[in-house]
Amino acid sequence: MSEIPIFQLYGEQAHWAAPDMLHYESIAQRSRLHDWEIKPHRHGDLYQLLYVHQGEVELNIEGDIWLMREGALQWVPPLCVHGFRFSPDVTGGVLTLAVPLVSQFEQSLNMPLAFGSASLCMELGEDAVLLRSLFEGLAREYYHHLPGRQLALASWVNLLLTWLQRKSLERDNGEELVTKKHKIFFRFSRLVEEHYAQQWPVQKYADTLGISVTYLNTLCRRLGGQSALQFIHQRLLLEAKRSLLYTAMTVSQVSDLLGFSEPAYFSRFFRRLAGTSPNTFRQAGIAQFDSVSEGEKEGPLR
Repeated sequence: MSEIPIFQLYGEQAHWAAPDMLHYESIAQRSRLHDWEIKPHRHGDLYQLLYVHQGEVELNIEGDIWLMREGALQWVPPLCVHGFRFSPDVTGGVLTLAVPLVSQFEQSLNMPLAFGSASLCMELGEDAVLLRSLFEGLAREYYHHLPGRQLALASWVNLLLTWLQRKSLERDNGEELVTKKHKIFFRFSRLVEEHYAQQWPVQKYADTLGISVTYLNTLCRRLGGQSALQFIHQRLLLEAKRSLLYTAMTVSQVSDLLGFSEPAYFSRFFRRLAGTSPNTFRQAGIAQFDSVSEGEKEGPLR
C-alpha cells in the first residue's frame, strides 16, 4: 500500500488554500490535465463524491473495476484507493469534503452515516433532475463569494448527504451498516467538535468514551485515516484558518480563541501543519478570493 500516493487533491501535496471544509470542481477541470485518467490514489482525511451527469467513467475502487454511466454517484471514503478513466465528453462534478464537515452533518442527524466508511455507487434514476439541480446550485455558490456563502454551502451539502443517507438506508434495510465502531467514532467526533478549543488531551476523550487510548487511535485510523491527536489537530487547524480568513481577529486573538497558551506556540503549530505562517496564509487567502475562478468561467459541470 505504501506505493499508492496519498493526495489532498489529485496531483497536489498541499491542502487547498482557502479554509473551506469542502472543495468543488467539474470533472473536466482536473481530468483533462491528465488525459482524462486519474490514476489510483487515496486521501488521508477527505471524503469525495463523484457525480456523473453525462458520459461515462471506468471506476477502479480498491482494485475492482466497473463502468459507471450518466446519472450516477460514487462515494469515496478516506484511505479508499480509487482511480477514474473518463470519456472526453463527460460532464459532472467532484465534491471533496473534510472530515469535520461530515462529522457536523452526523451530529445534526444524530446518527453516523450509514455508508460513511464504505465506497458506495448509486444510480440516480427518477432523482436525476433533483441531483443535477443540487450540484449546480452548490457549484454556483462555491464560485461566488457572496454574503452567507458558508451557510449556503453547508445547506447544499446537507441536502446531498441526506439524500445519500436515505437511499443507503432504503437499500440496506435500515441501520445494518451502522456498526458499534461507527457509533463510537461518531461520539468521538462530536466530542471533538464540542471541546477542540479547550484542547482536551486524547486520554480525556478516551475516558469520556469509556475506551482505551489505543482502541480510540485504532478506530480513528480505520475510520478517519489518522490518529486521534491528528484528528483533533486538524479540527483546530481548520478553525484557525477560518478565523484568519473570515474574521478581523489578530493572530494573538485567534491563539486565545483556540486555547493556546501563547501566540508563538500557536504560530509554530500552524506552520507545522499548514506549511506557512498564519499571516502569510491570511494574505494568500485574501488574494485567492480577489481572483476570478476558472470554474466560474466554464460553468458548474464542465
